[in-house]
Amino acid sequence: MHQLTKLLTQKSLTIAVAESCTGGNLSALLTSKSGSSTYFDRGYITYSNHAKIDMLQVNPTTLDQFGAVSEPTALEMVQGVINNSTANIAVSITGIAGPTSDDTNKPVGMVCFGFCINGEYTVTTQNFGNIGRSNVVSKSIVFVVDFLVEILQSG
Repeated sequence: MHQLTKLLTQKSLTIAVAESCTGGNLSALLTSKSGSSTYFDRGYITYSNHAKIDMLQVNPTTLDQFGAVSEPTALEMVQGVINNSTANIAVSITGIAGPTSDDTNKPVGMVCFGFCINGEYTVTTQNFGNIGRSNVVSKSIVFVVDFLVEILQSG
């Protein structure tokens, strides 16, 4: 995490996040350091579909058609973060932490991520497996941090 916050500070970038299955844990980690207001703009915990619609303007049709845990939803979530913040970087996380899944086509441990870095959007899905709720949350946060560090170091 130190490497990410250092890069954000050095590059004068700000970050905002929308979290579902991680329940605010990424935001808590990003703001755990004194002075984090220089790089952390805001965080949304949009656990319910209603919150995704209300706070991030996710289209209800997207949720109906693809479900909350999908790349189209992750994309609309990250677009909502960008549209409702002043951040240069935005992240969205939506997944199934477990211990069960209500969708037979989506296994426990499936997490979809949306990223917007200086206007460039990317979505991706990781399947961490049925490794326990807290481990899915932890692995999701590590994935985000590692992804951002890699992108910011190369650009």
